Amino acid sequence: MKKVFLSVGLFVMVCVNAQMPSNNLPRFIRWVDNDQILVSTKLNKETTAKEYLYNLKTKQYTAAPTAALPATEKTVVVKNANIYLKENGTETQLTFDAAEEKNPTLSPDGQYVGYTKNNNLYTVSIADKKETAITSENTKGILNGYASWVYFEEIFGRPTQYRAFWWSPDSKYISFMRFDERQVPMFPIYVSEGQHGYIEETRYPKAGDPNPTVKIGWTSPTGGAITWADFNEQEDQYFGWPIWNPNNNTMWMSWMDRGQNNLKIYELDMATGAKKEVYKEYQKTWIDLEDRVSGRINFLSNNKGYIAQSDATGWNQLYLYDINGNLINPITNGKYTVTSIKLIEEKTKTIYFTARGIENTARADFYSIGFDGKNLKRLSKGNFNYSQVNLSPDAKHFVCLYSNSNTPTALSIFDIPKKGEPAVENIGTAVDSSFKADDYAKTELIRIKSADGLYELPALVTWPKNMDPNKKYPMLVSIYGGPNAGTVMDNWSNPAFKEPLAKEGLIQVAFDHRASGHFGKEGVNYMYRNLGYWEMTDYMTMAKWFIENGHADPKKIAITGFSYGGYMSCYALTFGSSVFTHAMAGGSVTSWELYDSHYTERFMDTPKENPEGYKSGSVLTHVKNFKGVLQLVHGTSDDNVHMQNSIQLLSALEDNGKEVEFMLYPGGRHGWGGAKGKHFADLKTKFIYTHLLEKPVPATK
Repeated sequence: MKKVFLSVGLFVMVCVNAQMPSNNLPRFIRWVDNDQILVSTKLNKETTAKEYLYNLKTKQYTAAPTAALPATEKTVVVKNANIYLKENGTETQLTFDAAEEKNPTLSPDGQYVGYTKNNNLYTVSIADKKETAITSENTKGILNGYASWVYFEEIFGRPTQYRAFWWSPDSKYISFMRFDERQVPMFPIYVSEGQHGYIEETRYPKAGDPNPTVKIGWTSPTGGAITWADFNEQEDQYFGWPIWNPNNNTMWMSWMDRGQNNLKIYELDMATGAKKEVYKEYQKTWIDLEDRVSGRINFLSNNKGYIAQSDATGWNQLYLYDINGNLINPITNGKYTVTSIKLIEEKTKTIYFTARGIENTARADFYSIGFDGKNLKRLSKGNFNYSQVNLSPDAKHFVCLYSNSNTPTALSIFDIPKKGEPAVENIGTAVDSSFKADDYAKTELIRIKSADGLYELPALVTWPKNMDPNKKYPMLVSIYGGPNAGTVMDNWSNPAFKEPLAKEGLIQVAFDHRASGHFGKEGVNYMYRNLGYWEMTDYMTMAKWFIENGHADPKKIAITGFSYGGYMSCYALTFGSSVFTHAMAGGSVTSWELYDSHYTERFMDTPKENPEGYKSGSVLTHVKNFKGVLQLVHGTSDDNVHMQNSIQLLSALEDNGKEVEFMLYPGGRHGWGGAKGKHFADLKTKFIYTHLLEKPVPATK
C-alpha cells in the first residue's frame, strides 16, 4: 500500500477565490561543474521558465549553452504496440507484430532492448532488428519478466509498470523472475461499461492466501540456456529488486521468509547459479523488503566492501561491512533516522547523508561523518527542513531547498567550510516581495504529549483567521496514518490553499502518531500485530488536546484520509467515536483480511497466526459503536483496496441501522482524476460546509 493523496474541495475553491503569491522558486537541474549549476527559472519578467547557468563565483545568470544541456540519449518507446528507437531526432521501428510489447529497456551498452509480450521475455538487436525469445511458455498464470500483482504493488512499486527483468552492468546477461501465480486466488472486479459489462480478473493474494512462486534466472541477450539461481521455488518466500555489484557484474539478491522478519542477501554466481550469503538481518517484528530509503547496499570500489542501511536497532543507521558480509563497524549511532546517502567519498573516507531527529524529528538536516563513525558534522544550519540536497562534484558546496512552517521555501547554495558556519546564498524563493505572512492565517508546528507520556506527537495546524478566544471552532484533521508514512514535516506550504477555510473559521490540522516515522522503527514497532489501535489512540489524544486547549468544538471533530487514511477515518467513527464526530473516507481498508498478503502480514502476520489482532483492527468489529456523520467513497475498479471493503462496511452498518453518505466513482482505481476528480473534490467541500461550517458553499466566480 502506497500513500495516496487526493485533493479536497478547498483546492478547487482556492483557484477561483484566493490570490496566489507569486512563485519565484528556480528548479535545480544539475551541477555542470564545481562552480556552475543548471536551473530552470524565469528572468526579466519571462512568462515561461527557461534553462540558465548560475555561476557561484560571479553570482550571475547566463543563457545555458548547448554544451551545458543534458546530452541527447537513445530512448525506446512503445507505439502502436511496437517498439521504436528514438535517437538524434529520428525514430526507427524495431519490432513488427500485433502483440503488444511492454517495458522496453535498453541494455547499458545500447546494443539490445529487452521487453515482454504475452507474458514472455524477449530481446531485439538494434543493429539487425533480430528478435530473440528468451522464454516461450504459453501457460496461463506463468509470467516471465512480468511481475505478479503483489510484487508490482508492494515490493517493486507501481513506477516499475510490472517490469521484472534486468540487464547486468556489462550487458552480458539479461536476468528475470519467473512467476507462477496459478495457485493465487483470482479476485473479480466488475466493470460496468457497455451493454453487458465484463469481469477484470487479478491474481490477488489476500492475507493468508497462497503467494506466487518465483524463480530467478538469466541468460545471454542472444538467448540460449537459462541459468537458474539456487533457490527452492516452492518455499514460502519473497525476493527483492536485484542489486548489481558493478565491481564484478554479479547479482545480489534479497531473500525474505514469508514472516518478513528474516532477511538474507546472497551473491549469485552468474556461471552456475550458486548462492553465497553476504548479509543477514533478523528482527522480532518485521523488516521492510522494499528499499524505502534506497541504498540498503552501497558498494565501495574494487570490492573493498559495502555500506549498509538497517533499522534493526530501532533507528535507521549506517554500517561498514567487508565484501563477504562481515561487520567492520557501525558508522552512525543514535536515536535518529538516516533518510538518504548523498555521497560516499572513498578518498577521504567520508559519507554525506541526510537524517531527521538529531535536531528535530519533523526536519531533515544534512551531515557528514567518517567511515569510522567519528567526526559527525552538521552541514546545514538553522531551524529548517532541508530537502533535495545536491552536492557539487568536489563536495565543497551543496544546493538544496529549505523552509519551515513560517519561512517560505528557498533554493539556496551552501558552502561546506572546514570550520565554522556555512555561508548561504539564496537564489530564489517561493514568494516575491509582495508576500506578507501577516495577511494569512497563522500556521505552526506544535507537539502534544501522548497519553502514556512517551512521545511528543507532532501536529501542523492552521488556525482560523482572527480567532476569538471565547469561541469554539470546528476542526478538520487530515491524516494518512500508515506505518512509517507520516505527513507532518516542518515545511512551508502556500498559505493561500488553506486561507479560504481559515477565514470561514475552520481549524485545519495534520496529525502524526508514534508509528509515523518520527520516532524511528522503535515507534513503528508499536503497530506489530495491532494495526489501528495505537494510531487511533494517539489521534484521540491529540484531538482531545485541541478540544481542551485549542478552542476546538467537541461536536465538530472531523477526520479525513484516503487509502490507509480512509481506514483511519472509518475507524475514527467506530473505535474512536467517543472523540471524532465526522469523517470523510476514500478507498478504505475496512478489515485487514481483505487486503493483500505482503503488506498486511508484514505488520499483522496471517489471520490464522493473529486472529485477535485482525479482529481488533477491523472497522467491522466496532460497527455497533458507530456514531457521527461518515462520507464513504470508493472507485469501482480499485485493484489495490477492493470496493469489497466499502461494501462489507455498508452491509454491517445497514444491519445495525446506521446511515452514511456513500458515493461510487465508476471505473475509478485507487484514485481518479478528470471530471470525477473534480466531483470528488466538490463533494468534500460540500461536506465541510454542510456539516462543519453549517452554511452554503460559496458560489465560484
